[in-house]
Amino acid sequence: MDFIWILFAFVCGLGVKVLSLPPLIGYLLAGFVLHFIGVEPDAGLDTLADLGITLMLFTIGLKLHVKDLAKKEVWAGTLSHMSVWTILMASLALLLATVAIPYFTGLDWKAAALLGFALSFSSTVCIVKLLEESGEMKTRHGQLAIGVLVMQDIAAVVFLVFATGEIPSIWALGLFGLLFARPFLDALLNRAGHGELLPLTGFFLALGGYELFYLVGVKGDLGALIFGMLLSSHPKASELTKSLLSFKDIFLIGFFLSVGFTALPNWSMLGMAALLSLLIPLKFVMFFFLFTRLKLRGRTSYLSALALSNFSEFGLIVAALSVDSGWLSKEWLVILALAVSISFVLTSIIYRSAHAIYGRHKTHIRRHETPDRLPEDVFVQPRNAEILVIGLGRVGRGAFQSLHGMLGNRVWGMDADAIRIEQKRAAGMNVFFGDGEDADLWESLDLSSVKLVLLALPSIDDSVNISRQLRTAKYQGKVAAIARYEDEREQLLDNGIDNVFNFFTEAGTGFAEESLNLIGEKRPAS
Repeated sequence: MDFIWILFAFVCGLGVKVLSLPPLIGYLLAGFVLHFIGVEPDAGLDTLADLGITLMLFTIGLKLHVKDLAKKEVWAGTLSHMSVWTILMASLALLLATVAIPYFTGLDWKAAALLGFALSFSSTVCIVKLLEESGEMKTRHGQLAIGVLVMQDIAAVVFLVFATGEIPSIWALGLFGLLFARPFLDALLNRAGHGELLPLTGFFLALGGYELFYLVGVKGDLGALIFGMLLSSHPKASELTKSLLSFKDIFLIGFFLSVGFTALPNWSMLGMAALLSLLIPLKFVMFFFLFTRLKLRGRTSYLSALALSNFSEFGLIVAALSVDSGWLSKEWLVILALAVSISFVLTSIIYRSAHAIYGRHKTHIRRHETPDRLPEDVFVQPRNAEILVIGLGRVGRGAFQSLHGMLGNRVWGMDADAIRIEQKRAAGMNVFFGDGEDADLWESLDLSSVKLVLLALPSIDDSVNISRQLRTAKYQGKVAAIARYEDEREQLLDNGIDNVFNFFTEAGTGFAEESLNLIGEKRPAS
């Protein structure tokens, strides 16, 4: 990447962060500014963007399970939304063509349908980035949104086959044999250890999956996703994901920059893109209605629909194919690039306040729920719980096991990762599934016997939000949390959390005290 790209990405990313906006908005802005001042992108930028998307899909696969795609709310919600949306948008485009609205004039039914289809997709890059930053990838609504994105990706593969006329090779049938390659992949990951070879193994598997699928005429990104899914049940899947996180984020900056290099707009194109962006609330309403009709809770439907309410980078691929085939004018490629960018900005800003908005309007949102509940949405009341550990990752799991050894069944654990909860239950632990930021959850639980809540969460914002939810639910006990840095510790204490454990500093203190015991020394009394 040329230094000028890094310079503009850094300045714009830092600038919007100072304004309390997500940095990706700055990266989008940097791309358009660089294009406007005449900077020419080279093949290196596209390579970085492709690497970022491939690694992102691989890490999505590491957190995804096949049975999640088989859920009715995922496949039925996706197919219903795409079908209805495409028909509505095609009809609207033809209506605008009849009244001679610029750029719509001359559209036939095929071009109108392609335009509607392009706008039916939601952005994998934008949504995954938002869910990762908010720590919601494994929550109920996060997994639903990811499942819908994967189903859309499958629809994209089918579209590309028919649009390009490139039928997959007969050798593509051999890809089903990858199911038998899982033991080999597991052994490979075990041998990689925990050092620099681990992220290199991730690169090898992600890019290897891409190339394998591409060689047999199937969309390469789907290969990276499938390889990730094959390793999703491996004990080191989470560690592998974390080892790739920084690489993925850096490479994805190339993607956001490349959006700005699509084409230079004029004012009429910008106005048309803004007009298309007015359709985003309709997209939200359609997703929300479909999810609630599929018996999902109002909160899950609301958060998933809000995350999915944007336009996708895949729309640019559909537009490019349509322009090359003569179905759409080249101006539509610019308009869609602008609409995608605007939708990224809107989603990034609005989703940051998603939980606060739900807290204010939860009564109205819950009115749209159906009387029946899906099994995953039934709340479990922890019996005789005096201490509740929220978040059962490495730190939370250690705290839970230590407290359980001392206090037995008076300690319960809660996590938003359903797979993790299943594993802990199978091991005989007192745990239950729940999202700590779910206001409905705390309203339904009896917390009168709980004396202490431990927030073992990586996100400071999540800990602050959960602390507020607890107080709103009239919880009278103590709250403790973890932090990595001193400024985070101060922020948590300022927000009313009773005790904060800095596990970098205090783990070192504990290590020193334990080690002194080896030579018979004890810590002096203070």
